[in-house]
Amino acid sequence: MTIEMASASTAFIALAAPCWGLSGGIGGILMAGGWDAFVVSFYRGAIGLLFVLVWLLLRPRGSGLANRRLWFWSAIAGIGVAGNFAFYFVSIAQGSLAVAVTLMYCAPVFVYLVSFALKLERPTALKWVAIAVVMVGIVLLTQIYDIGASGVTPIGVGAGLLSGLSYAIFIFGFKYAAPHGSPQAILSIAFVVLAMILVRSGDADQTVAALSTPDRPLFAAIGVLGAGLSFVLYVIGLNHTAPAVAAIVAMVEPVTASLFGVVVLNEKLVGPQIVGMGLVLVTVTAMSVYSRSGRPPAEFSKG
Repeated sequence: MTIEMASASTAFIALAAPCWGLSGGIGGILMAGGWDAFVVSFYRGAIGLLFVLVWLLLRPRGSGLANRRLWFWSAIAGIGVAGNFAFYFVSIAQGSLAVAVTLMYCAPVFVYLVSFALKLERPTALKWVAIAVVMVGIVLLTQIYDIGASGVTPIGVGAGLLSGLSYAIFIFGFKYAAPHGSPQAILSIAFVVLAMILVRSGDADQTVAALSTPDRPLFAAIGVLGAGLSFVLYVIGLNHTAPAVAAIVAMVEPVTASLFGVVVLNEKLVGPQIVGMGLVLVTVTAMSVYSRSGRPPAEFSKG
């Protein structure tokens, strides 16, 4: 692999990460305007589906679409990404963008815990310490010790953690589907499943109204940045980027989202929350960098 190729691949990931961060901010704007979190999630996934279908049509070789295992694990991945999108936006609507994106960024912790349970990863004292540090960070970030803390609600915290858990499900689905077909085929099936789940979960009237609303550019942007262009860039970038580098570069996402929340959405973070955010982001990135597996699907956690 040439230095130029590695640099280009890293650049793809560096472009994808802020796209994810901005999509959270755009979702916050839409929901502040009265749009349902599930409707916003549906259009993010539906527009992303169009992108990956075009990618599949352009690169159909080795798709594996005739393989039943590919369909099964891709469907599991679709359930995971549907939950990730929906719970993420619910968390933003019920709390703040900075808190929501940091809680979602805990996905690698859930991956470790599931891996421990399935005996796919050997638990060590260092890994348990890292998980404990993340938990301390979450306590500081969410201020659950302060009943009167503003901007943080139990629903927002719960939805944020569920978004991370859902992304962990997506990671495992993608990981086990990967040997049976191409990334574009896996994502196509996953996004179809996502669209089927979310179109039934959201407000039907709003889903139709979104097609003719003046907010259409925002819906288009959240789909292109949050699922279409970003997922394609990230998967292509992973082909020639070391997982450790990908994990570090992907930290741009929560940083971008948090800055968007503070600058555009007028959100505020107090000192302990900033410390908690730092503990979570640094620790989960280190966990991803030093993960024993080091396989691209595991690094698809954006951290």
